[in-house]
Amino acid sequence: QPPSQRDLHIAAISRDGRMNWQASTGYGKRARVETAIGRYKSVIGPRLRARSFLAQQTEVATGCAVLNRMLACARPKSLRRKAKAA
Repeated sequence: QPPSQRDLHIAAISRDGRMNWQASTGYGKRARVETAIGRYKSVIGPRLRARSFLAQQTEVATGCAVLNRMLACARPKSLRRKAKAA
C-alpha cells in the first residue's frame, strides 16, 4: 500500500530537518492560526451568540478588536539594533 501522508511528513523531517519541513509545509502559519483561535475561544467564548450572519460578523470583528488590544498591551515595545560594521 502507498505511504500515508503522515509517513511522507516523517520522511521529509528526517531527510530535510524539522525547520525546513515547517517552512515547506507552512506549518508555522498553521500553528499561529491555531493558537489565535484557541486564544479567541478562551477569552471571548467557544461559540457565537448572534443569530444572523451579519450580526455574527460584527461579533467576530468586535472580539478580534478586543483581542488585538489586549495583545498590544502585553507586547513588548522593542527594536532590533544593527551591529556596527568593523
